[in-house]
Amino acid sequence: MMSSKPSILYVDDEHINLFLFGRLMDKYFKVITAISGPEGLQKLENNPEIKLVITDLRMPKMDGLEFVKKAKSHFGNIPYVILSGFEKSDEVKEAIDEGLVQEYIQKPYSSEVVANRIMECISN
Repeated sequence: MMSSKPSILYVDDEHINLFLFGRLMDKYFKVITAISGPEGLQKLENNPEIKLVITDLRMPKMDGLEFVKKAKSHFGNIPYVILSGFEKSDEVKEAIDEGLVQEYIQKPYSSEVVANRIMECISN
């Protein structure tokens, strides 16, 4: 049977965050995870059913905004959300103003709140 849950991609450089997010969001979404920006780009390439991307901000190799810029140039028709433990920086505010990023969610987060915000982004 095909899953009717929307597919989302979550990119974070910490395995524990990927695991916890997957567990918390599993009842709402099919969660595809990536441990880095480059892997996230690969997952987008291989999974055209992805409806939304959530990324951590601070990651080695390629940070969240750099990943979003690269991803959006190839997969621009889906919303991008940043999920971070840091305050919203000017750089992030700018990314939201420019429409690069749809939403900014600060950790720690409530799974219901995040699920609702993802649903809103997907349906807009």
